[in-house]
Amino acid sequence: MPSILPEGDPAPSDGSLPTSVLDGASDRAFGVYVHVPYCRVRCGYCDFNTYTASELGGGASQAGYAAEAATELSFGARVLRESGLPERRVSTVFFGGGTPTLLPAGDLASMLGRIRDEWGLAAGAEVTTEANPDSVDAAYLRTLADAGFTRVSFGMQSAVPSVLATLDRTHTPERIPLVVEWAKEAGLQVSLDLIYGTPGERIGDWERSLDVALACEPDHLSAYALIIEQGTKLAAQIKRGQVAAPDDDLHAEMYELADARIADAGLHWYEISNWSRTPETRSRHNLSYWTGEDWWAAGPGAHSHIGGVRWWNVKHPAAYSQRIAEGISPAHARETLDAESRRTERILLETRISDGLDASVLRPEERRAVPGLIASELIDGPAAIRGRIIPTLRGRLLADTVVHRLLGSADG
Repeated sequence: MPSILPEGDPAPSDGSLPTSVLDGASDRAFGVYVHVPYCRVRCGYCDFNTYTASELGGGASQAGYAAEAATELSFGARVLRESGLPERRVSTVFFGGGTPTLLPAGDLASMLGRIRDEWGLAAGAEVTTEANPDSVDAAYLRTLADAGFTRVSFGMQSAVPSVLATLDRTHTPERIPLVVEWAKEAGLQVSLDLIYGTPGERIGDWERSLDVALACEPDHLSAYALIIEQGTKLAAQIKRGQVAAPDDDLHAEMYELADARIADAGLHWYEISNWSRTPETRSRHNLSYWTGEDWWAAGPGAHSHIGGVRWWNVKHPAAYSQRIAEGISPAHARETLDAESRRTERILLETRISDGLDASVLRPEERRAVPGLIASELIDGPAAIRGRIIPTLRGRLLADTVVHRLLGSADG
């Protein structure tokens, strides 16, 4: 089952925000995330806030979900207006899940229409949906493109049947080139998501997945190491000895292989797990998370952030539906980050991206760790001299070490 929501401060039922969110608001981009919490099958490795039809129970309707999410989007627009925030058009929209494309294409189009009506879309706005390869066809993708979607991110995960079976994925490898072709014909940018380090996966299997993905010539590619989350089916299988636990050394070897192969194919890393063909095809929505911009997130369990205030919605679709029907905020709790917490988060996140961290963010005692990080080949030396903290390939593999040494949590 999905993980438990964190505790926090009480969230006001009217969604009101403190005046502190106004500080610097005009300099921050604004995006919207819509969480669609439905999946046809629960993958064994997944602890996201998603539900199959059998898990929903009463009080939640997949058919009525688009209308509920649209209601929250209008609620959000009102909250931001009443908070005195400047008018900002939406720079990025991301539909995630779950599997957003389990809903009819018209439902996604209608939710995007509500975003457009309430806030307006900025010129050149990026509008993405996640999709499983077997949840769309050519007509579905054309409908999305006609509605204003610009990008689709397919959960490919692997091109090897045995690996897909271990992950409980329902599509076949042969489906991948087909859906990519349909998306490109519709005029959509394409991202492919891969997972490496699945129990039983060999280096040759991973090479096969990379070959298939890169042969599709995607605009963007993500490659994530499999993390075993407590409470998942896969965690239970490992505990019972049915499958082997992930091997950290193999993960590192797979990452290095991926980075080399992806670079040879003409894509460039810009975040530890993400590569794009050009700067324009980076996921601008995800970059907004890593650089501390503002976003309203609609849907069960969705996490929003506005000016250092972060809140998270109630998790279960039935509880969410009830809040929406009552006309009150679906937020479960929230927290207001102080200046030091925001600075620490900035160090944590911006040392993961190719643009790097401005070294002026570091305190003098933290900057003393920089020469050691250069000597350890964890950050780029010339970039550090210019005032940017940018991880090397080794630094990407040891990202936690970079952060710990900068913040003084380990010997520098």
